[in-house]
Amino acid sequence: MERRLPSEDNRLDFDPNVAVVHLCNVDTVLAGVIDTIGPFRIARKRRPSIFVALAEAIVYQQLTGKAAATIYDRLCALFPEREPIAEQIVGASDEELRGVGLSRSKVLSLRDLARRAAGGEIPTPAEVSGMEDEAIIERLTQIRGIGRWTAEMLLIFHLGRPDVLPVDDYGVRKGFAIAYDRDLPSPKELAAYGTRWQPYRTVASWYLWRVVERATARKVMPLATEKS
Repeated sequence: MERRLPSEDNRLDFDPNVAVVHLCNVDTVLAGVIDTIGPFRIARKRRPSIFVALAEAIVYQQLTGKAAATIYDRLCALFPEREPIAEQIVGASDEELRGVGLSRSKVLSLRDLARRAAGGEIPTPAEVSGMEDEAIIERLTQIRGIGRWTAEMLLIFHLGRPDVLPVDDYGVRKGFAIAYDRDLPSPKELAAYGTRWQPYRTVASWYLWRVVERATARKVMPLATEKS
């Protein structure tokens, strides 16, 4: 099959078609996955700033998408601009922030993020464009409530970085185990194997997530539908 990306999804800072060809050339198993799954369709979740992206990430942690979206909408409704503003979060009361459905821990995380953003500690998009992935992760994980996984998701979905392999992500590890017919790899084992996917480990990760989705869909599909 022709492994091409639809033109409407060409919003990344790298050429996904080049990435897919590279992965197929260096890994025959992943090449089979790519043929099965189809085109790489990831698109960047563009946000006004890294601060807004991180505020949204904090709200969404450990919640279903629907519940998190409701709380995030309520948070945004507190502010005239309908989006989180660092100085306004700093000035908001605990009662206001807890009132939208945020836990105490998330309120503390948002306040730490907001204080750092108001103080100029959060890098701007212009600044991060010249920073290496690990430097960004190190900088962002100093914020309360922002761990390595959250920083990696920002690198992938907000910044569109091409070479991120979130080895602690269960979905990526599970997708690898299914695709390669192996036991669930440790983060260290996945990192070692994934060196062959450089410099497009983001694309490999996306396909491994899709492997899990496909396997889950097949399990829940009614037998009559499977036979048809």
